[in-house]
Amino acid sequence: MAPHSPAQVRGAALLADPLLNKGTAFTAEERAEFGLDGLLPPATETLEEQAGRAYEAFLGYDKQLNRHIYLRQLQDTNEVLFHGLLTRHLEEMLPVVYTPTVGEACRRFSEIYRRPRGLFLTYEDRHRFREILRNRPGGEVDVIVVTDGQRILGLGDQGVGGMGIPIGKLSLYTAIGGIHPARTLPVLLDVGTDNEDLLANEHYLGRRQHRVTGEAYDEMIEAFVSAVEAELPGTLLQWEDFATAHARPILGRYQDRLLTFNDDIQGTAAVALGALTTATKVAGAALTDHRIVVLGAGSAAIGVADMIRTALVDEGLTEEQAADRFWFVDIDGLLVDSRTGLTPEQRVYARDDEDVRQWGEAPDLARVVGEVRPTVLIGLSTAHGAFTEEIVRTMAGSCDRPVILPLSNPTSNAEAEPADLARWTDGRALIATGSPFPPLTVDGREVPVAQANNVYVFPAVGLAVTACRATRVTDRMMVAAARAVGECAVRAGTGEATPLLPPLASMRDAAREIALAVARAAVEDGVAPEATEAELREAVTEAQWTPRYTS
Repeated sequence: MAPHSPAQVRGAALLADPLLNKGTAFTAEERAEFGLDGLLPPATETLEEQAGRAYEAFLGYDKQLNRHIYLRQLQDTNEVLFHGLLTRHLEEMLPVVYTPTVGEACRRFSEIYRRPRGLFLTYEDRHRFREILRNRPGGEVDVIVVTDGQRILGLGDQGVGGMGIPIGKLSLYTAIGGIHPARTLPVLLDVGTDNEDLLANEHYLGRRQHRVTGEAYDEMIEAFVSAVEAELPGTLLQWEDFATAHARPILGRYQDRLLTFNDDIQGTAAVALGALTTATKVAGAALTDHRIVVLGAGSAAIGVADMIRTALVDEGLTEEQAADRFWFVDIDGLLVDSRTGLTPEQRVYARDDEDVRQWGEAPDLARVVGEVRPTVLIGLSTAHGAFTEEIVRTMAGSCDRPVILPLSNPTSNAEAEPADLARWTDGRALIATGSPFPPLTVDGREVPVAQANNVYVFPAVGLAVTACRATRVTDRMMVAAARAVGECAVRAGTGEATPLLPPLASMRDAAREIALAVARAAVEDGVAPEATEAELREAVTEAQWTPRYTS
């Protein structure tokens, strides 16, 4: 394993190690001790001064992709400086290190590739995964984020370029959750790609074959999980951007076997429930009063419904009553019992054909909204502009405070523009989006648009399980995270000024509160050692790493 003490590395090798390099912050004494004399400009800077200079360099790039590349190069050069800069400017830089810019970075991964980070595990090496895991930089690992690159945001199959997602996610585990960067590991499972443009690209850096499928694919996933269990037991394993056909089966297969969760299914769901919890309080309603229409029926959309349904049951409804609060619409219309090809998870929400027969054959979103008169409209369809003016005005006509959540990423796939939603509802809509949008102007003042970004949940979950030594991630832990997100939002505002989600700029503080709620649920569920709330709070605080230089 790579050493992580300057005493074991000297000279140019020390400057080349991003976890140890302090650059111009090395003191005169350190430069003499570690063989750095002459290798650095003579000036000595503090971390704050370095961050100021780096921020000016960041602003010097006009294009967001170039800013992304700059930050990635900084991360590969000096981890402390990178995370120090990111935490100081989190709200501004979040769209650059992650959505939406990371989508373009994934699409052009082979073009902009500079330095290796993480592990690339190919299908041909599946019998050597345990051995390859030993090649990881660093020692123990708290969090792994893994993808196979098949469903990157709303961009589809990006093959090896999908590695940009685990790298970006883990930078936020550190910046927000405080997971030490040396204890994170991005992984790309390269099973090939069905993206013909990538296969034809002479510069493509991935496995130049079509995707492995069926039993061979399952065998590779099992080989990976077994290697993680053997080499890194107790590590949190987050599945990211797997296709719908694989995402839920993988989660179901392994969630009771090791410490794992799927962020697209459970993280997205927790953030949506958090926003809905806040909106319900702002509207002065009860969660059980809502009628919810969902556009899209993939793994993320079903995951959102499942988590809201769990919360509804917690509030007194039966499973059947909770499921009856949902109407799902996909490209083929309303989900009904007679539809073929539905997964068991989708079938939970399919409506009785007799109950909707008068709505016509395969009723579309407009017809469903007209019939249901929902109080909540959620979009996870990647269908840009699907929430039309007609649909939104119909909804707003029978609902005083409509909750509208166009959650598809990236921005180009959003079901509606927040400014349009506000205009069509005379400013009454309670809105959260999946990607960042500019503030709205309401009564002459700027009002931020809440971004239902998973950063509200996954860094806090990582911090929680690390602090409380959880062995599993349970549904109740994710619901606890969602409710804590809502509570943080309510505390951040009052009445009409309450944001649906906490301010991004204060997310490190909010992450501790969310992590505490998750840790409490872990103890209550019996998947973490017994501890008092005071002990858990202390453990969470101590586990949150802060970017600063050490001697």
